[in-house]
Amino acid sequence: MQLYPTLPEARAATALRDGLVVLALALFIFVGVKVHDAVDRLAVLGAGVTDAGGAVRSGFDDAADAVKDVPIVGGPVGDGLKSAGSGAGSPIEDVGRQGEQSAHDLANLLGVVTALIPAALLLSTFLPGRIRQVRGLTAAALVLADPADPARRAAIAQRAAFDLPYGTLIRHTRDPLGELQAGRFDPLVAAVLEDAGLRPRVRSKSG
Repeated sequence: MQLYPTLPEARAATALRDGLVVLALALFIFVGVKVHDAVDRLAVLGAGVTDAGGAVRSGFDDAADAVKDVPIVGGPVGDGLKSAGSGAGSPIEDVGRQGEQSAHDLANLLGVVTALIPAALLLSTFLPGRIRQVRGLTAAALVLADPADPARRAAIAQRAAFDLPYGTLIRHTRDPLGELQAGRFDPLVAAVLEDAGLRPRVRSKSG
C-alpha cells in the first residue's frame, strides 16, 4: 500500500494535510474534555444538597442521642427524633445524589458531543479523498513503478502524450507528440509518474 507520494513536494503537502487533521482532532478532544470538566463542576450543587440532607438527619440523630437517657420519655422521644430526621433528611439526600449524578451524566454527554460532531464532520470530508489518493497511489505504484520494459514504456508514453494536461507535459517536454514519434519516452514517462505523485527510480538510456 502506497500511503504517500514519492515526489518530495507532493509528499510534504500530503503529510502536512494529515498532520493538520490530526491536530484538529486533538483540539476537538481537548475542547470536549474542557466542556466536560466545566459542566461536571455543577455536580457540586447536588453534593451540597446531599450534605444538607445529611446535616438535617445528623442533627436529629444528635438530638435523639441527647434525650435517650431521659427517664420514661427518653426512649420514645429519641426514636421519634431519629424517625423524623430520617424522614426529613433522607429525601433531601436522595435529591442531592440524583442531581449530582445528572450533572455527571450531562457532562459526559456534552463532552462527547462537543468532540464527536466536529470530528465526524472533518473526517467525513477528509477521509474519502485521502482513501482515493492512497488507492490511486497504490495502483500507480504497481503499474508505473520502474517502467523499464520497452513495450510498457511505449504504452505509458502514449498515455502521457494523449491524456495528460499540457500543464504537466510542458514541465518535461515542449513537444510531447514529437518525443513520442521519435521514441524518446523518458520525458513522457516522467510526466506520467509526476501526475501520479511518484518519482522515477530508474531511467532508460535508450528511450
